[in-house]
Parts: sequence; structure tokens; C-alpha cells
Amino acid sequence: MRKRIVITGMGAVTPVGNDVPSYWAALVAGQSGAGPVTRFDVSDIPIRIAAEVKDFDPVALLGHREARRTDRFTQLVLAAAQEAIAGARLALGNNGDNRRVGVMVGTGMGGLGTLLENVEVMRQRGPRRVSALMVPMMMPNAAAGQISILYGIRGPALCLSAACATGSNAIGEAAEFIQRGSADVMICGGGESVIHPMSLAAFSTMGAASHRNDDPQRASRPFDADRDGFVMGEGAGILILESLEHAQARGAPIHAELVGYGTSCDAFHITAPDEDGTGAVESMQAALDSAGMGPADIDYINAHGTSTPMNDRIETLAIRRVFGAHADRLAVSSTKSMVGHLMGASGAVEAIACVKSLETGIVHPTINYETPDPDCDLDYVPNQARRCDPRTALSNSFGFGGHNATIIMRRWEG
Repeated sequence: MRKRIVITGMGAVTPVGNDVPSYWAALVAGQSGAGPVTRFDVSDIPIRIAAEVKDFDPVALLGHREARRTDRFTQLVLAAAQEAIAGARLALGNNGDNRRVGVMVGTGMGGLGTLLENVEVMRQRGPRRVSALMVPMMMPNAAAGQISILYGIRGPALCLSAACATGSNAIGEAAEFIQRGSADVMICGGGESVIHPMSLAAFSTMGAASHRNDDPQRASRPFDADRDGFVMGEGAGILILESLEHAQARGAPIHAELVGYGTSCDAFHITAPDEDGTGAVESMQAALDSAGMGPADIDYINAHGTSTPMNDRIETLAIRRVFGAHADRLAVSSTKSMVGHLMGASGAVEAIACVKSLETGIVHPTINYETPDPDCDLDYVPNQARRCDPRTALSNSFGFGGHNATIIMRRWEG
């Protein structure tokens, strides 16, 4: 990268913790956030489990009026943004000059819940009863717009949507804004909240989600031979990126350095990954090239690791193609084993996990790994966190549509 980009703030709302410290503590402890769905009746739905965010109060965050005017995915993003901005000690507000601050916050499906609620209102009560707020609540760019409004940010503010690659793509593209001089600071990441009867039914019919309804905490089991699909989750992750010069000039805390970004498309199938892993290979290789690194320079991989039979096998194949013999020396783990699949938020919350590994020297485990799969033969840090002191971490995100995104972070050593 032409300019050095550093991470100065992080915020997370997840199924295992509603801020970064509690989220990271739960990951290290190997805690699962999955359980029976609590927000609606699931008796007629084939999938009755999910990884829900718990004890989240949007009214305490936004007040009654604004909480009624925002979809849950936006609320989760705003909570994560608040933590990240405070942690970065950014002085933002309508009284400041924030033209050099930007926002790049994505989502996979946006305000799906708001849309479906209003479909039901129209069906039962007619078109005049549809909410006037439906469009600004459901639109995917609502979270990016709300951050800009709340903090008076006047720089570029965009929403990126690349299915489950969204969070990592948003981070990488935010770095590009700083690289080309369009901003000094970018607030970036992703949010998702689509745990709904419709989405559960759709992923069930597709065969992508786990049907272990009687054992939800053991349902997400990436790379295990008995995996049968992902567990749907919800949450948000926000990172503050800055040019090194800007961060140092204002005395900002620096957590890690973002050193590489790669992205590609399989051009193969709308939901299935490329069977030989070429798209994932090209994304990882592009990130390594961007960072000026070779395979031996990477210590840890935070895998996409969805717990679906096809993804885990093909991601393993792709890692072996890129890293060769060094693949056997890598620690590889899946955050989704604990938080489920946060869709458009996944890449962002997983990037935060990578940063915490670089800061603490600890790699969180892949839980529920019980039966080895001959096609998944890497070191997945099974079931127990490990101190392995990584200096570099690579994070993969792959999404429907064939979208692939990879980011590389390095420990900050001054």
C-alpha cells in the first residue's frame, strides 16, 4: 500500500457480547452465542435456532423517537460506531470540520425485517397503513447515512453490498479512499439483522443452514466432518481507519496496521463457490501482493469458515493452493463457530477478532470441532484458545454472487 493505514478504534455488537471487550473474552473462552429463536414463533419453521444479539436496548442508545425510526440493523451499527469512535478518541460533531472523514458501512440485506413487516401491514390493513418511514428504514445505505447525520460527517458516505463478503470489502475499500487522498479517516464495517421467519425458511429450503434445532450451541461446527450448515447470526462491527500520519498527529491509539487487501469474483455460480477455489485463491494472492508479502509472512488466518460442507472444503483447498507447505504451519480458526454467520457484518467482526489476536498474542478456537474431515486438514485451533503470538493475520470473507474479499493486518510495533 502506498500510504500506511492504521486501525485506531473498534466497536462490536455480537451474539456473544455487545462491546469489543466482552466479545473478545467470549471468543477466547469458546462461548457459543447460538440458541433457540426468541423474537418470534418458530414452531412452523424448519430452522428454529439462531445466534441473536442479547440484552440490546435501542431506546437507551437512540431514545424512543429515533429507535422507532430505524431498523434493527442500523441500530446495531450505530452502537458499534459509538464504541469505535469513542475508543479512537475522534472529536466529531456538527461544530467541527469533518469533510476529511468518511463512512463506508455495508450490509447484505439491509432492513429486510422492516420491509416484510410492511408487506404484512399492506396485506392485512391496506396500502394507506404502510409506514411513511419504511423506505428510509429498509434502504441498505441507512446505517451509513445515520452515522453521517449523527456525527456531522461531510466526507464520502457510502454503502457497499457484497453479500457475506461485505464487511471485509467495506474495510478494504475504505482504505482505498484514504490511499487516494479522499479522506484522512474512514468509519467502516458492516451490520446485519435478518433473523426472520422468511430468511430462516429460505435458507432452510436452500439447504445452507444447520438443522440441529435440538443442540443449537453445537450446530455451527466449521471444518468438522459432521457439519450440516451455518447458524444465522446478527450484529455489527465498525473499525476506524486512518492514515498513519493523521493518527500520529492527533495522538490516536493505534491497535494494528491494515497492510493488504484483495478482492475477486468467482464468475461461477450465484450461491456455490468455485469448485477449485480459484476465486478465493485470487483474493488471498491479491491481498498478499498488496501487502508486499509472501505466504511465509502470514501467521494466522481467520477463515470464512461457515460450517457448510462445500465452503469449508473449498476454503481449505484454496488456502493450500496459496500457502503450499506453509499451510501446515498456519493457525486457522473460524469466529462463526461461536457467533454464527453475521452475513454482511461477518468480515468486520472477524477483522476485530484478528486485531485482538495481534494485540494479545492469543488465537481464539474453532469450537465444536470433534470429527476430522479428510478434506479439511489444516490446524483449526480446535476447541481451546491458543497463545501463538501472531504478528500478521489474514481474514477471508466469501459471499453469494461469487464475491471474495481478503484483508491482512499486522501487529502495531511503532
